[in-house]
Amino acid sequence: AFASVSEAKTSSWTKIKRVKAGKIYKPHDGVDIVVNKVGPFNNPTETYRYYSLPFCQSHATPEEEDEVAEEENVQISGHHPHDQREAAIRHKLRIGESFVGDRRESSPYEITFEDSVDWRLLCKTILEPKQLEKLKKAITNNYFFEMFVEDLPMWGYIGDTSDEDFIVNEVEGSAKVFLFPHLHFYLGHNKNRIVSAKVTTDMDRRVDITDTSKSIPVQFSYSVEWVEDDLEWKHRMTRYVESRFLPSSFEIHWLSIINSFVLVLLLTAFLTIILLRVLKNDFSRYMELDDEAMDEEESGWKLIHGDVFRFPEHTTIFCASVGTGNQLICVTFAHLALALGGLISTNRRGSILAGIVILYCLLSCIGGYTSVRLYRQMNGKLWVRCILLTATLFPAPVAAVFMWVNSVALAHGSTSALPFTAVLTVTALYAFLCVPLTVLGGIMAKNYASAEFDAPTRTTKVAREIPTEIPWYRGRYFQVLIAGFLPFTAIYIELHYIFASMWGHQIYTLFGILLLAFILLVIVTAFITVALLYFQLAREDHRWWWASFVNGGMTGFLIYLYSFYYYYHRSGMTGILQTSFYFGYMAVISFAFFLMLGAAAFQFSLIFVKYIYSRVKCD
Repeated sequence: AFASVSEAKTSSWTKIKRVKAGKIYKPHDGVDIVVNKVGPFNNPTETYRYYSLPFCQSHATPEEEDEVAEEENVQISGHHPHDQREAAIRHKLRIGESFVGDRRESSPYEITFEDSVDWRLLCKTILEPKQLEKLKKAITNNYFFEMFVEDLPMWGYIGDTSDEDFIVNEVEGSAKVFLFPHLHFYLGHNKNRIVSAKVTTDMDRRVDITDTSKSIPVQFSYSVEWVEDDLEWKHRMTRYVESRFLPSSFEIHWLSIINSFVLVLLLTAFLTIILLRVLKNDFSRYMELDDEAMDEEESGWKLIHGDVFRFPEHTTIFCASVGTGNQLICVTFAHLALALGGLISTNRRGSILAGIVILYCLLSCIGGYTSVRLYRQMNGKLWVRCILLTATLFPAPVAAVFMWVNSVALAHGSTSALPFTAVLTVTALYAFLCVPLTVLGGIMAKNYASAEFDAPTRTTKVAREIPTEIPWYRGRYFQVLIAGFLPFTAIYIELHYIFASMWGHQIYTLFGILLLAFILLVIVTAFITVALLYFQLAREDHRWWWASFVNGGMTGFLIYLYSFYYYYHRSGMTGILQTSFYFGYMAVISFAFFLMLGAAAFQFSLIFVKYIYSRVKCD
């Protein structure tokens, strides 16, 4: 019943084309059941090949079926061909599917279009103690399996225990572990196309595998039920949002989102009104003062007009950070717009990740252009170094995290480890698309962008001394805390649903709300940073460049802190594999938010500083 190791290895190197979704079937045409992966339900990233567990890799012969049917007093009805389909042959995968750990393989299930079957024997085998131990461990870890009919996923559990609190009961010796050897396929068709698919298990046919000390004979079987379904083929994915297998807590949350939006808009309006009134009073006061009176002025942001446009330290990394942040902002907006327009399929597995990789490469010219333009305006001479830093600032941490988590996945034999071909594809995209476009953007900025900074005031040769005695609430650390906390409240509610989609089995469909939340996040971050910048300048601290960038990016740091809360209090994730993936890639995502919001905050701050100093007379 089970293929030998050598046969499995041989078949694993052979790859077959996928069945294209939307195929028009005729009665009795063969329908392929594609098996994908298994893994713990609470650890969505920890997945393994379906055939890593001892499942049938060949179909029972007619003689075996008749023999077992007679023993079980079961009548085999309906059209059932015996074409002996070969199992464990890998399917060709899209790059996005490789990203999410898919490893689709053929299965021996002999199913034909519109032919319902009450019972068929898949295989009759004897499970050895080692195989039973492996299955028992999988069942106690709440393993589920995933299969496909065309592009329609189906999920089910491998088995169950007699009590949820298995660990306690195991000590008492009262818990039992059951394997589900029978699967019931429920397939819906409309106009000769398959539009729905579901698989269930039969509790009446479960097998007790609690005692793994001796071999147990098991009969794997299946049944098929075909029904007419009025669901249109193009809407076939809509039912997965409400799938019973997925947690039911994923509900529409318009009210909480609207509440969050209103609060943030009121906060922004409040800050805007206050800031405009304060600036208006400042402008009136500074315009009325003559030069002698200004010299006697004790404090105020006008006093540092000769230092406010003094360029920051480490201009190369600063400009590269701004350029990379601009690139990531454009990638985010483009991706959300394409998802809303239906040009990127949010239902197709891995398409979101693949879209991010491709868009990042295609929009690299934006990062190169904006970083080199700003660098030249700051009188930088090593523009080539600036380009290279822009090209590696974000990909380098991603590559470092990837090498770690991929090594862990390979050590565990998980399908989460990216195949060599996918690694090669991403490397080629970076080397032959991302880097050249970054260089192209930098060269265009050097040759065509203006190198004039257009500062409204002249910078003095000697820097003004910065006051050190300031109240704690106007200090740097308090400002950083406020700068990150207020924008974080704008996305806190939405963040839970995004995490549940990224690190769970829920399907996220509210991309319109996500776009609004991101726009609001950028606006709030900009307003908060500008407000804090005003208070910094008012206390005669002219080192605002890095301060505005860090203030804006602090929300990314809070997102990473939230990921710890979600891991320990909102998820059931465990194990080094899942933990490595979760905290590794959350660090990458948080760093991306740090760069995006930091770049946006700095550029709004620059506009603000140029505006206020151009409105007053400064010698």
